[in-house]
Amino acid sequence: MEMLQQEQEVFTMPRIGDKAPEFTAVTTQGEINFPSDYKGEWAILFSHPADFTPVCTSEFITFAHLEEKFRKANCNLVGLSIDGLYSHIAWLRTIKDKIKFNGMENVEVKFPLIEDISMSVAKKYGMIQPGESKTQAVRAVFFVDPQGIVRALIYYPLSLGRNFDELYRALIAMQTADKFNVATPADWNPGDDVIISPAGSCGVAEERMTWTDDLECEDWFFCTKKLDKDLILDEILKK
Repeated sequence: MEMLQQEQEVFTMPRIGDKAPEFTAVTTQGEINFPSDYKGEWAILFSHPADFTPVCTSEFITFAHLEEKFRKANCNLVGLSIDGLYSHIAWLRTIKDKIKFNGMENVEVKFPLIEDISMSVAKKYGMIQPGESKTQAVRAVFFVDPQGIVRALIYYPLSLGRNFDELYRALIAMQTADKFNVATPADWNPGDDVIISPAGSCGVAEERMTWTDDLECEDWFFCTKKLDKDLILDEILKK
């Protein structure tokens, strides 16, 4: 009966718009309370399958190398795996002392890496995907906004390293949408045209097709406008 219950265990995950599940955890940078410790700032909570594995090592070197770039965008990084604290410490020291990747070396990981041997946090966030592995977290990424709300999530299989340019692009795009009340089209980067919300009435739709001061409309429902790159970055990036 107990085995049957284990087989039927379901791992749920927060959805976009949900309050990020709260937890207290031991990390390589001391105890944290998530997401309350990051109130007023963005946070990226991400999981990796295991310490001392090559894909994870490449990711941690890359994230550590980019940490200051994310911090300037008001975003904190928090990592997690179901390994223990001493394994984390040994692995991060090995990364700094021995590992080179993509021209990066002597990289020190300063953001917290959560110990989650019990898998309690991983289960709260649906990071355990039994079809992929019952004993390792997949490569999950949760974007949590300054109000502690999950704004985006991306899941990768064990074999696929993440694209960090895309993680940063998504962070900047969401902040741009919030600050300027716009949406961002496919492949958007700062400086590209942004999308204006579709017209909510026939009158507004007609106005848009004749109003050309700062809008470019392909049709009533598809209107874009320019948004200066420097204006975006001045608003978002910490100086």
